[in-house]
Amino acid sequence: MVVRGDQRPIGVFDSGIGGLTVVRELLRLLPEERLLYFGDTARVPYGTKSGETVTRFTLEAGDFLRELDIKALIVACNTASAYALPALAERLRFPVVGVIEAGAKAAAEDAAAQRIGVVGTAATVASHAYDRALRSLAPQAHVFSIACPLFVPLVEEGWLDHPVTRLVAEEYLEPLRKEQLDVLILGCTHYPLLRPVLQAVMGDAVRLVDAGAHTARTVHEVLGAAGRATAASSEPEHRIFLTDSLPTFQRTAERFLGCSLPAVEVVRRLEEKWVRAS
Repeated sequence: MVVRGDQRPIGVFDSGIGGLTVVRELLRLLPEERLLYFGDTARVPYGTKSGETVTRFTLEAGDFLRELDIKALIVACNTASAYALPALAERLRFPVVGVIEAGAKAAAEDAAAQRIGVVGTAATVASHAYDRALRSLAPQAHVFSIACPLFVPLVEEGWLDHPVTRLVAEEYLEPLRKEQLDVLILGCTHYPLLRPVLQAVMGDAVRLVDAGAHTARTVHEVLGAAGRATAASSEPEHRIFLTDSLPTFQRTAERFLGCSLPAVEVVRRLEEKWVRAS
């Protein structure tokens, strides 16, 4: 008997466009898989909202993607992973993978990493999710966390190499530069889009960990172990859903991913269900 694998798509959810960092790695590791990307651009940023609100928004996104018959869901948002992952995993009947454990594991695997920094949204830092994960994986490490809330709107605006972005990065990261870090975890999937700027500010001696990229590798392992990887040989058709049109999305996405993208489908939540915007 020939096993063709699971042909259903993988869902990727983020509060905006930051999940593209996960998509880029998925396209490299799993080129035959179909991807359904859901960006909640109408309600970004999540990092300034309460845990209860973040959980509600995340469950709504999970429900939307479940209706499209996905086989696995990647929560490509650190804030949503910090607050909503247990509720989402309990609600859905397929693998749900967040970004925090993968990012912490990637940092802790470096035995020489005794001083680990974490940058994230205000909500992610306040949740102490990375601190807990790192304490369990690398109890000997010293962890320094700083919220960088302006990074998300800068990325959403497409200002990836703007002088203002460099100034903001220098201001935010100055306390971490004084700590002589070995590793810096980019604890928001928007932040790797600013990687050249962040590396320049921190210096080449500091290793930057892209939590989203390591999450994609975790999904690769999970699908393989569960026998859910596709065996299709044709070029997959991806779909992109946003909750509000974003003029810079197509340009920023194609610039970052290095490929053309399908047309964006805008959806809105009306009367407890998602509908296509006219």
